[in-house]
Formats: sequence, structure tokens, C-alpha cells
Amino acid sequence: MPEGFLMPPDTALPHTAEAAQPGRVQILNGRFDKLSMDQTVEELIQAVRTGERGILSTVNVAILMMMRSSPRLQRFIDASRWTVADGQPLVWASHLWQQPLPERVAGIDLIDRLCARAVQEGIGVYFLGAESDIVRSAVGILQARHRGLDVRGYADGYFRPDQAPARAQAVAESGAGLLFVAMGVPRQEHFIEEQWDNLGAQVVVGVGGSLDVIAGRRKRAPAFVQRAGLEWAYRLAQEPRRLFRRYLVTNSQFLGLISWSAIAQVSRARRAAPRP
Repeated sequence: MPEGFLMPPDTALPHTAEAAQPGRVQILNGRFDKLSMDQTVEELIQAVRTGERGILSTVNVAILMMMRSSPRLQRFIDASRWTVADGQPLVWASHLWQQPLPERVAGIDLIDRLCARAVQEGIGVYFLGAESDIVRSAVGILQARHRGLDVRGYADGYFRPDQAPARAQAVAESGAGLLFVAMGVPRQEHFIEEQWDNLGAQVVVGVGGSLDVIAGRRKRAPAFVQRAGLEWAYRLAQEPRRLFRRYLVTNSQFLGLISWSAIAQVSRARRAAPRP
């Protein structure tokens, strides 16, 4: 385990960054698995099949920058069994280190892909998060898309800290192999971390506000906007008051850090090059 990597004493997450390090790409303070969407789905389904347990974290630029000011969130992401890049700018940045990530793995797309495979494999799923009407609507939509989807249960994400153990117990008693937690960052990570031993599900995926999009509460950017790496701008246009400061700060910070890293890399390469 890397020096300084300490989880809270009552936390027992299933995997450490050190064990997964060989297949990961370092981008600033984040370590990302070199997995395509298909590979990610296969990894998670295989874990459920074999009874292994693990957490998948989807990280975008905003979360990566949030990690820099939150040691607890940084440790959680580092300890996740899988970490994928949920942002086109991160995929582009990976090319600077000549270890390109294969593609963006977005949490909302992952939900659909995993639900499709869950039907094929007979795996039960559970949804936790968002408001009551939103999670109910999202579950109905996903069941209509994926006929035969075995939804073992769902519950909203608005509960007091003292109610968290009961939420975790309900997941465990459902027997679900896949759990999607949609409570926003970092609250969903804190919940997963604190209740990991009680959740029971083999694979747990934090999906942020994805259920809001599935339920139609929020619109998703068109595909061409996503490919251009401007999905954040589309979201900003929908919620300018809430998101302006976040994106102004995080995007500027990310661009500055990436630019500095690129300059430092070029400088190192020049110093290392043999002189004529």
C-alpha cells in the first residue's frame, strides 16, 4: 500500500490502488484503469459471477479536482477496485503520457450496459439515490428498456446519517449483485465507505446524478457535444447558478495543472536527450 494511504480505522474497502497499479494511467492525482466500456462491463459482471466484491468509481474533471482538496475522497478513489474516466478531457490528457485511455466510460451509459447484461446473466440490481419520484421513474424506464431486469429494490437518497445502516441492510437483504448509488459526490462515496461491510452487493457503482437524467429531470448533452468534451458547458447552461463557480474553478484548475505537467514533461525530455 502506498505510503500515506490510510483509510479510516473502521473501513475495510476491498481493493487498493497498489494492487491495480500496473494497468492504470496516472493523470495528475488520479489513477485510471485502461478499460473500454465493453471491458469495464465484462470486469464487473465477471466479479459478480465469481462472488468477488469491488467498487467502481467514475471520475470526471470536477471530481478529480475535488479529490485534491479532499483527502478522504482521494483515498476512497485510490482504493476503488476500478476507476474509469468519465470525461473526454481526461481521455485527451492521457495522451500526454503516451498511455492513452481507450475511451470515456460514462456512468449513465454504464448503467444501461450493466442492466442489459444483468438481464442476460440473471443478476439482481438495486438502485439507491435521488428523490423518491426520480428513482421510481428511472427504475420504471430501465425495466421498460431491459425486459426481465431483476430489480431487487430501490430507495431514495435522502436519509439521515442514523438511517444509513437500515438502507445498507435493505440492500444486503435484497440479494442484489449490483448496486448503483446516486447521491452525488462525495456523499455517495462516504455512504459506500461507511457501509461497505453491510451492503452485501458484489459490485457497487457510484453514478452521481445519472438517475435524474434517466428519469428526464435533466437533459443530457447531444452526442457531438459529448465528443467535443463540452458536456460540462451543456450542464452549465441548464443550471448556471448552481454550477458556474464549480466549473469556473475546476476547469481552470485542471487546464493549469495539465499545462504545467506538459511543460515539465517536455523539459525533462530535453534534459534527458543526448547532446550532439
